[in-house]
Amino acid sequence: MTHTARVSERVSRIQPSAIHEMTRLSKEVEDVAFLSWAKPTTDTPQHIKDAATNAIQDGLAGGYSETTGLPALREAIAEKLARDNNITARSSEIIVTVGAIEGLCAAVFALIDPGDEVILPSPTYSTHIRQVSIASGTPVFVPLIEEDGFSLDLDGIRKAITPKTKAIMYCSPNNPTGTVLEERELRALADIAIEHNLTVITDEAYEYFIYDGHKHFSIASIPEMAGRVVSCFTLTKTYAMTGWRIGYIHAREDLARQIGKIHIPLAICAPVASQYAALAALTGPQRCVEEFSEHYLEARNLMCDRLDRLDSVFAYQKPNGGYLMFPQILLKEGSDSATFCKKLLREARVSTTPGIAFGPTGEGHLRLSFCIPNEQINKAFDRMEAYLR
Repeated sequence: MTHTARVSERVSRIQPSAIHEMTRLSKEVEDVAFLSWAKPTTDTPQHIKDAATNAIQDGLAGGYSETTGLPALREAIAEKLARDNNITARSSEIIVTVGAIEGLCAAVFALIDPGDEVILPSPTYSTHIRQVSIASGTPVFVPLIEEDGFSLDLDGIRKAITPKTKAIMYCSPNNPTGTVLEERELRALADIAIEHNLTVITDEAYEYFIYDGHKHFSIASIPEMAGRVVSCFTLTKTYAMTGWRIGYIHAREDLARQIGKIHIPLAICAPVASQYAALAALTGPQRCVEEFSEHYLEARNLMCDRLDRLDSVFAYQKPNGGYLMFPQILLKEGSDSATFCKKLLREARVSTTPGIAFGPTGEGHLRLSFCIPNEQINKAFDRMEAYLR
């Protein structure tokens, strides 16, 4: 008799990732034009790679670091938070993590008990939804206001709060919409969190890629929010280091210690070679970040121009940050975004991501990435124009 391991109920309830399903299906199609991968196609800057190589050659990368990260790296992060985020931080309040993902997961597990509710302005990054579910919490979706550039629905958030509400979790710039939440919105959100004794978990992965005069604002810079925020950051997007898996979280020291209890069984420590690379990234020349941002802005404008030529098929809100956008599918058959994206892949050889991956309010949309060469954007849209017209 064959026996199959019994999977936990909370995991069984989680639907397979639509993002990774599209990646799997893309391998079955020749010469795919990819608009689905939210990862930079540029290489990691040379001085960052050299720092990792030197650490390996010098015998510094073969063992564990402190579980919270290299002291020099945490000091550099504290300086960065003060300079760029207006967050007063001590190195004892920082944990270096395996990308922002592990930091977010550790924060959720440290804060959420079974049955607790977490408010997610939606559409939101699909991993946030899964992290809450795996922690046996309940994701509560509050739709962003699409016609207002996917802005926060503050009244909706207030109405969604119940005695079970424990936290609010958001990303800005938003994945998948590219929304940059304004300071006034986040100050109002802070007031709600204080009034209802809620913790805020932030995902600020795209903080340096902001366009059109908008500014990134970290809610942890509000003094009254001290002790109420877990701020999660990553170097993987900023410095084209997605494969290096290196990020960090900041929280008040007492809360950081509790998150550290989760971080250790999840990871022990972040990859040490990647930590030395991160130190070089933070302390070295920053022109590379400016160049990435300039390219993404140019690519965003190109993608908007190409979408304008398909205005009978897609309606979109121009993203003010990040390198993703989230157009609505106007065609009747686009109401099932997964089916639409699969047809687009098989029949037009263009890979996109179905909006349903980002919560129920994402249905009827698709996510497009513009962190790719302009010629790839044109190749994909040439195919879509020929197919959809």
